Amino acid sequence: MDYGVARTNMIENQIRTNRVTDPLVIEAMAAVPREIFVPKAFRGVAYVDEDLAIGGGRFLLEPLNTARLLQVAAIKTSDVVLDIGCASGYSSAVLARMASTVVALECDGELAAKAMANLAELGLDNAVVVSGPLRDGYAKQAPYDVIVINGAIPAVPAALKHQLADGGRLVAVVHEKGSGRVSVTERHGDVFGHRIAFDGNSPLLKDFEETPAFVF
Repeated sequence: MDYGVARTNMIENQIRTNRVTDPLVIEAMAAVPREIFVPKAFRGVAYVDEDLAIGGGRFLLEPLNTARLLQVAAIKTSDVVLDIGCASGYSSAVLARMASTVVALECDGELAAKAMANLAELGLDNAVVVSGPLRDGYAKQAPYDVIVINGAIPAVPAALKHQLADGGRLVAVVHEKGSGRVSVTERHGDVFGHRIAFDGNSPLLKDFEETPAFVF
């Protein structure tokens, strides 16, 4: 299979035709070989327009969802980005071609190791993979200009909002009552604004599940 042709078709038929116009997003996704981030048995479908299971209940988001999330984040080349739920590292590789620095957070040790190996293979030395609970973020390197959450969550935890820099943006798919909407949270001083960018669904990130309250 000619993965280069498949990648070009993804850009032209999935991305550009669906109101993705940010040149940083388009150029980064055109440069990153998505096939190396999926199990070898599934490389032939690496560029299809759907979420791809990569093991452990985790997915690579469909290309269009990734593109639209990154576009609404309004990423600049000087930004420091926290990429939450990086899985095997695809989103982090794309972000590393858009931003100054990427901190890729993954709670699954095996996936974190794969992400590190994949980023090293591509020579992307402005991205580092760290391990820990996804819902806690990574306060050690905060504040971040942008936080991207790779998967649907029930709500944005307060801890993540407070890791944003002044003027920072957090983008995520928030699932409420069975439907998903892409949410953008912005920080201005100690005030947090919130808006819905568009409707969209993606697989739930288990690490963000709410802990049931104890009942006597």
